Amino acid sequence: MSVPSAPTATPPWLDKGDNAWQMTAATLVGLQSVPGLVILYGSIVKKKWAVNSAFMALYAFAAVLICWVAWAYKMAFGKRLLPLWGKAGPALYQKYLVDQATLPSTAHFFKHGDHAGQLETPMIQLLYPVATMVYFQFVFAAITVILLAGSLLGRMSILAWMIFVPLWVTFSYTIGAFSLWGGGFLFHWGVIDYSGGYVIHLSSGVAGFTAAYWVGPRLTKDRERFPPNNILLTLAGAGLLWLGWAGFNGGDPYAANIDASMAVLNTNICAAASLLTWTIIDALVFGKPSVIGAVQGMITGLVCITPGAGVVQGWAALVMGIASGSIPWFTMMVVHKRFSLFQNIDDTLGVFHTHAVAGLLGGLLTGVFAEPTLCSFFVVVTNSRGAIYGSGGGQQLGRQLVGGLFIIGWNIVVTSLILFVIQLFVPLRMPDDQLIIGDDAVHGEEAYALWGDGEKFDITQHNWEEKSKHGDEFNNEPQRSRQVTVEI
Repeated sequence: MSVPSAPTATPPWLDKGDNAWQMTAATLVGLQSVPGLVILYGSIVKKKWAVNSAFMALYAFAAVLICWVAWAYKMAFGKRLLPLWGKAGPALYQKYLVDQATLPSTAHFFKHGDHAGQLETPMIQLLYPVATMVYFQFVFAAITVILLAGSLLGRMSILAWMIFVPLWVTFSYTIGAFSLWGGGFLFHWGVIDYSGGYVIHLSSGVAGFTAAYWVGPRLTKDRERFPPNNILLTLAGAGLLWLGWAGFNGGDPYAANIDASMAVLNTNICAAASLLTWTIIDALVFGKPSVIGAVQGMITGLVCITPGAGVVQGWAALVMGIASGSIPWFTMMVVHKRFSLFQNIDDTLGVFHTHAVAGLLGGLLTGVFAEPTLCSFFVVVTNSRGAIYGSGGGQQLGRQLVGGLFIIGWNIVVTSLILFVIQLFVPLRMPDDQLIIGDDAVHGEEAYALWGDGEKFDITQHNWEEKSKHGDEFNNEPQRSRQVTVEI
């Protein structure tokens, strides 16, 4: 009688290299949010909103994780329920999480010709467990909501935000993810979104802009003057974003392969070219380069390359970087100032320009530059190619346009519906008395509490130079003479 073999933590289908890279890539993406965007948001806003802005990002990271494992992961990457949605269910049980990861709805069948109805490419099977895939896809869902928050900083009610996050992840993010990545109708039609130019950046930019309309603007005083409270920390957060993008784009072949290497290199080429382009334009137009402008150029470059990171050549990544450093600059610096729509809607960090415009631009340029051999490494639909490679390549550009329009339309409608429902129960915008004060009124905390506004400064406790000079004479003075009001 045979003895059953004991369970093993390294089954035959497990590739340790792929598994290690996938978890590393996921952690790099997680670091983009916590602490990356927590630091960036907390430092790029006015001092009085540092705590609130950082907390919005921190809360979203935690809330999305619980939603993700409780029901949302399978809505994005599970079995098909609708052409744009998977069947909801928990990703919490051992039997499910230790099994080999697959994308159940990704088997692709021929639609035309003699082979119509026959299997063209099989379901995607990965060489690591479902637990790794759940973790990897969670950090993408989380950063999408956090990027959206950039449009709402400095005035959205924290209670409304806490309600909004799980609803938006459930009814908006999972739709885009399943449609383009999980085996939905755009996936099977052949729309290329390598790592989230549409699923993450276009959706967060459009949804953020829509939400900004519903929530309303900041105080006029804050809109007119909203200086960063710490530019060096802004650069630190931006640096975490840039380097973390190696996991963002390098992890989306779902394996440690040639495609991942191409994606990482192209990502850095495009980001650098975009940063330099934005900086040069700033210097030519305004007479001096802007550090915040350089950060914006870096971000638009990272966003633009994302939909095509592993399917374009290096020279194309360079061209995309020049485009992403100039076109979003133009929409932000010229178009934004000339159209009342942009003036009336208060998009705090310009997420529409840095993510929606750059994301759509990247998706369309992917339709132009997608190289056939690189596409064969990644896309399950055979014969995918960009417009410059002929043989029907123009169809890819058309698919990219339609895919972008779907993401735009869905996010406008669903984000509006979610916020319309929330405002029936709680206000979307903080009351003006809280908006005047900021963090202290909302959280009872301040980012820079040392000698805060209106604090009484005790010279006997704080001014050591004076104390040493006068010895113990302060001890003999009346208390009132030792209190100095410091205005900061």
